[in-house]
Amino acid sequence: MSAAGPSAPESPRHDEAAARGGVELAASRRVEIVRLLEASGAARVTDLAERFDVSEMTIRRDLDDLDRRGLARKVHGGALPTGGTTEDPGFERKSRRAMAEKRAIAHAAAQMVEPGMSVILSAGTTTWYLGALLREVPALTVVTNSPNIARQVHEPATSGQHVVLTGGTFRTPSDALVGELAQAALRQVHADLTFLGVHGLDLERGLTTPTLAEAEVDRLMLRQAHRTVVLADHTKPGIVGFAHIAPLGDVDVLVCDDRLEEVWRSPLSEAFGTLRLAEVVHNDDDS
Repeated sequence: MSAAGPSAPESPRHDEAAARGGVELAASRRVEIVRLLEASGAARVTDLAERFDVSEMTIRRDLDDLDRRGLARKVHGGALPTGGTTEDPGFERKSRRAMAEKRAIAHAAAQMVEPGMSVILSAGTTTWYLGALLREVPALTVVTNSPNIARQVHEPATSGQHVVLTGGTFRTPSDALVGELAQAALRQVHADLTFLGVHGLDLERGLTTPTLAEAEVDRLMLRQAHRTVVLADHTKPGIVGFAHIAPLGDVDVLVCDDRLEEVWRSPLSEAFGTLRLAEVVHNDDDS
């Protein structure tokens, strides 16, 4: 029997088919990544690599491509949905993002509130979760510029809470009352605590939000309280919105969730003075 000769090289047509299949697979994966970002608000490289059963280097190449084409925004350790600094996803969309993280942050923040205190809650979804917990705090006065939060605290309030809703111009889709009437109401109060939700926070650019009108109200909320607390999940560091609220050093405490990347922990702890990480417990209905 004659010895087998060397195997024939793959044909150019076979190579082209394999390359085309790889390109199609990558394109399909990138479409799915964009959908995931829109649904959840953020994604980590490690989670995406596990989900698609590919290397982290492959995911980074995917994110590089999506970032170049304006379909996603690559950040340290992951990616965020595309959008300009003035984009506001709105209360309904934001309330479905990072639900477990927001609940954990709200529970940690609620531990800071004692009976008889006065607190200011800015408009936002994490502060909305906090509002539900504050129903159980006796003799609490809550000031907010969010109709949704006012209803959340007041209905059904069972512990003698007093809810103050600022006036102002209603802004959709963020569910916030803004403008001179809202500011005038806030100037009349002096609270024990302000809990502020933010669009983004950055070591150099500070706390930001998509609109100047909301930034003005948020800035005043920080001034009108003895102690100030920012509530922000792990996707917010590195995000810069259009309108500046305040430097990080103007706030006493940052409450985040324990999925915050290690690279952020020491700088944010130093910038804020106090960093509290809430332990996240996921439920089946969390996104």
